[in-house]
Amino acid sequence: MIIEEHFNTQIPADMAGYRLDKALAELFPSYSRARLQQWIRDGQILVNDIPWRSKDKVKGGEDVHIMAQQTEKVSWQAQVLPLSLLYEDDDILVINKPAGLVVHPGAGNQDNTLVNALLNHAPELAQLPRAGIIHRLDKDTSGVLVVARSLQAHTHLVTQLQNHEFMREYQAVVTGVLVAGGTITAPIGRHPTRRTRMAVINKGKQAVTHYRIIQRYRAHTLVRVQLETGRTHQIRVHFAHKYYPLIGDSVYGGRLRIPPNSSDRFKKILRTFPRQALHAERLGLIHPTSGEWIEWSEPLPEDMQNLLLALEQDSA
Repeated sequence: MIIEEHFNTQIPADMAGYRLDKALAELFPSYSRARLQQWIRDGQILVNDIPWRSKDKVKGGEDVHIMAQQTEKVSWQAQVLPLSLLYEDDDILVINKPAGLVVHPGAGNQDNTLVNALLNHAPELAQLPRAGIIHRLDKDTSGVLVVARSLQAHTHLVTQLQNHEFMREYQAVVTGVLVAGGTITAPIGRHPTRRTRMAVINKGKQAVTHYRIIQRYRAHTLVRVQLETGRTHQIRVHFAHKYYPLIGDSVYGGRLRIPPNSSDRFKKILRTFPRQALHAERLGLIHPTSGEWIEWSEPLPEDMQNLLLALEQDSA
């Protein structure tokens, strides 16, 4: 199946001096640097209306037009699975994803994913890149996610995401008592030795996370987080980097910290919470057809509500 990609963007001033392929890899994180380099070689990416080389340096302000074609082998199957729809029209679907549901089929998860459910609900998604998925949520993160239903909507939403025009707010429960809200700015890339993990590294991609405190507990903090960028595992990596890992994060949480004088019941709740305590609470975007700003929100699921209740009781 041949899929055409059409995107327009402008190189930000703060990328002056970057190689073209490096700048594009940061602007288009959904595509690998190798794929972008191939498109550059094939003349499918124009800078100020002319072809460039991957190694050419940008100055900032250049207009970029991608008009690429790619062949995708789609073998994902539609499956009748529960699907919690918050909104639906001809252009987009907005989903409330439960914790434990994988977004895309892949190694170890060939079926029973969100994509399989989406293809059953809207078979036309098979014709779109990544079945219309614009941004991902980790398997064990719950909350609001948008899916494009047409190529035009997909292009429009990807451009918004690149320009940081999406509003994405999360609630997270971190270990430790934060003094105040703030911003975490630290580059994220693939862990140098543990390739399935991400880490804060000097050569990583720019990552910016804003947060403010909702509630402090005896040894934990409930925070509201707003993403400026959308790197893989960004919230989990950033808070772990600051030594405030999310409760239940088996990858980045490190050794479980049990507050002194905790009850046996509270110890058990902390030890057995089954996932990272992270929920995508709100999503806002410009509708790709109407041009109107629209938002959706979804309250905390039952497992996180029960966790907060236990934290309140421990602090009493």
